[in-house]
Amino acid sequence: MQPRNMSMSGVVDLAAVKAAGEAKQKAEQARAEAARTGQPVAAPSPTVIDVDEAGFERDVLQRSSEVPVVIDFWAEWCEPCKQLSPLLERMTAEYAGRFVLAKIDVEANPTLFQQFGVQGIPAVFAVVAGQALPLFQGSAPEAQIREVLDQLIQVSEERFGIVGAPVEPGEEPVEPAPEPAGPYDSALAAAHEALDAGDLGGAVQAYRNVLSDDPANAEAKLGLAQAELLQRVEGADSEVVRRAAAEDPADVAAQAAAADLDLVGGHVEDAFGRLIDVVKRTAGDDRDRARVRLLELFEVIGGDDPRVTAARGSLARALF
Repeated sequence: MQPRNMSMSGVVDLAAVKAAGEAKQKAEQARAEAARTGQPVAAPSPTVIDVDEAGFERDVLQRSSEVPVVIDFWAEWCEPCKQLSPLLERMTAEYAGRFVLAKIDVEANPTLFQQFGVQGIPAVFAVVAGQALPLFQGSAPEAQIREVLDQLIQVSEERFGIVGAPVEPGEEPVEPAPEPAGPYDSALAAAHEALDAGDLGGAVQAYRNVLSDDPANAEAKLGLAQAELLQRVEGADSEVVRRAAAEDPADVAAQAAAADLDLVGGHVEDAFGRLIDVVKRTAGDDRDRARVRLLELFEVIGGDDPRVTAARGSLARALF
């Protein structure tokens, strides 16, 4: 039985969070050192790529766990494609890394053409977290295409938690200047204090208050994910939870509860793998609930952690 008064700094072992923070700090230090010494900074990945069947899993499926991938099915003989493709490439540059454009020649890659069920070209699809989404077929006005892309970016962030990196293709990332103290510092401090004191309900509400005004606040997102995790495992009987999970591998609630205990115990890969297995076994609403819980656990660990990166790739393959 877990003790009722839980603290981030006490009973719960979230060493993975510390490791993620240290990794992020090292990356920031490396960028600062490169800027100080004048060394070149690695350029971002290209946002327009040619994809074939051999590279589809790497260039589309795996990448779709980090950024929305828009697929342009085209052919050399297709006259409308010659008008649409340059337009998509220009708009990809304008959106500055918020999605990636994957160009697939249907003549050279007939298997991909068939797998997506494309009826004619040009045809434009998207892949987000391994899930294929038809966008439109044939030529379309630029304003309509822009509206579709805006909706894709919004859905990717709100439903899948996937946001592309806002960096101009070919430009070197610029280290942002230190920001002054924000308006939420005192609210965040109060939330942290509530979390450390074991007041999980108070911490959850405090973090939600910050996010209601500032939905992109990374510190509040991490704090809320941690507080909600602790709230879910508070008072849980480990033996009962794990017995229920062992009895029904497809029970989303049972597996999610066991994954929470895995993560709290420091078994990060086990927690991720358990929920990915549930995604593979289920469909519909059950699959979506398992996916959402996995995304919540990603927030606890942090997107910079290599275990999260690997799990996002596995999730994409399980969903596709």
